[in-house]
Amino acid sequence: MTREKVLEALATVQEPDLGKDIVTLNMVKDIVIEADKISFTVVLTTPACPLKDMIRRACVKAIQDAAGKDISVSVNFTANTSSIRVNAGTALPKVKNIIAVVSGKGGVGKSTVAANLALAFAQGGAKTGLMDADIYGPSVPIMFGIRGERPMMTQRDGKGMIAPIERFGIKLMSIGLLVDDKNAVVWRGPMASSAIRQFITDVYWDELDYLVVDMPPGTGDIHLTLLQTVQVSGVIIVTTPQEVALIDAKKAIAMFGQAQVKAPIIGLVENMSYFVPHGLEGNAETRQYIFGKEGGRRLAEEYDIPFLGEIPLAQAIREGGDNGLPIMMTDNENAKAPFSIFAAKATRNIAIQNANVHSERTAAVEQ
Repeated sequence: MTREKVLEALATVQEPDLGKDIVTLNMVKDIVIEADKISFTVVLTTPACPLKDMIRRACVKAIQDAAGKDISVSVNFTANTSSIRVNAGTALPKVKNIIAVVSGKGGVGKSTVAANLALAFAQGGAKTGLMDADIYGPSVPIMFGIRGERPMMTQRDGKGMIAPIERFGIKLMSIGLLVDDKNAVVWRGPMASSAIRQFITDVYWDELDYLVVDMPPGTGDIHLTLLQTVQVSGVIIVTTPQEVALIDAKKAIAMFGQAQVKAPIIGLVENMSYFVPHGLEGNAETRQYIFGKEGGRRLAEEYDIPFLGEIPLAQAIREGGDNGLPIMMTDNENAKAPFSIFAAKATRNIAIQNANVHSERTAAVEQ
């Protein structure tokens, strides 16, 4: 086998999301051929790619089909999202993807979704941060078991900055880490917006693959401030199945379609889709659709946006948030599974969105 023959074989391997082969997409690097051993690196669009195993198997099969079953094939993975989304010159130049998790109304479990999404990204190998932008109702300190902790200051390039607290492998910042949780934050809109700007400019996030932003419910000042301060890679809409939640979710969808705040919608996830008795999370026959059925799926179809999955109303998920141990950090595989499926779909859609942006920029430069 030569390098050219290896590339020829790998040109038959498709990247499922982008619809092209991995050689055309320039994803194959560092080919090493030693007797009956071949190794190479595949550069993914995100370290949290849920299709690693599929791509690995396809690569091994392609090489062995071309060179024989006795060939040992070693496939390594790395990620380089900076070539797709370049944030240089903005407030967060080292953050590759900023994902806003929003809801039209409160009480739909948006913070639970945001927390477990961030943890799923981190468990997939991505450098991840979680910003709690819900100034009036911060949840991160409770959900991550860091109530009472205070972030430290650090010096970076001669400037004093806030060092986010790290927990479960992700970086965290919340107004709840700066204000006693017994005190209400009674601020007018400009003050809340100023706090969000400080969370962006005065917190040392360093290099991140994903910064998940847990937004306040509704459509208001904080949303506008975030979108006007940084380049948001995409938005995830959280709703519950009942009509009263869907009506408000429509408003959130409409907000991000307006010219002055336009941002791509990665998809919609339905939380509290059904109730499952404790200990029976994996048994579909025990599901009770107490808030209605498939309202989120129908809404996604109506607005032609991706449907990212259904999250159940389960005791284990609620207990994890209250006890400072989110469900993604437990060994309850049945309760974790819906979040893993949701995170995998979100990851793929973010990669597709980034690839589309990259193609548009390339086309614009060529013109």
